[in-house]
Amino acid sequence: MQELDPHRSHEHGRAEPPPGGNPQAAGQPIGAAAAYLAACRTILERIAAQADVIEQASQVCAQAILADGLVHLFGSGHSRIPVEEMFPRYGSFAGFHPIVELSLTNHHQVVGANGQRQAMFLENVEGFGEVILSNFHFGPHDAAIVFSHGGTGAVSVEVALGFKRRGLPVIAVTSLRHSRQSASRHSSGRRLFEVADIVIDNGAEPGDAMVRIPGLPTPVGPGSTIGSCLVVNMIKCRVAELLTAAGKPPAVITSPLHVGVEESRRLFDAAYEEHWRRTRRI
Repeated sequence: MQELDPHRSHEHGRAEPPPGGNPQAAGQPIGAAAAYLAACRTILERIAAQADVIEQASQVCAQAILADGLVHLFGSGHSRIPVEEMFPRYGSFAGFHPIVELSLTNHHQVVGANGQRQAMFLENVEGFGEVILSNFHFGPHDAAIVFSHGGTGAVSVEVALGFKRRGLPVIAVTSLRHSRQSASRHSSGRRLFEVADIVIDNGAEPGDAMVRIPGLPTPVGPGSTIGSCLVVNMIKCRVAELLTAAGKPPAVITSPLHVGVEESRRLFDAAYEEHWRRTRRI
């Protein structure tokens, strides 16, 4: 694992306070907090270097929405987070269709009935992805984004393959560093980045956790959510720009702090009405 902390001793790989007195007095993070911040800056730089591929993904999404199609979003486990970040929330708009299977997410107890062990098991049950997709009717102008840090789980690979079999262009947001060091759990032997038409690296490290602390044998501080949500919002902003330039500005779910209470309610209703109109066919 690369040295991530600008205040870390390169001889010993330890998180140490920066020189020059009490860093908290200057409002600066110290130790492992500073290391995590530095690691996130590295993720930002890795994603910024992918401007061309993010533009390709944005164009695919904008074209789908302009053609009255949908951009379907799928993620399991913690990869549901960027799905929910795309839509619906403040600063988002219709045209993106989140597919979040609750049995594959963390919206349940950690142990016991509906626990995390069951969700992790289901992520690698081949055939489950196709069952999920069988609930929907996909259109000729639709596209898809599949989120998976590792990109090796049977369900995520199967969902991507299912989208492609139905003729949808597939965008993957995944960690290439992690996935290239990992074996697929799908019978095809393929990983998500080997299935998708467009691949965006979320910039996170293999194993996801990025910060090592002296005396603690295992790293902490995952980075995939930071990277994936950064990608989501770059695409979201660019797509809004492309839709507006095409004469079809989206109705954006907007905080009352920007537009006042009444306009915020109107925009909320308009976005949900548009989402219903687009998704009723599926």
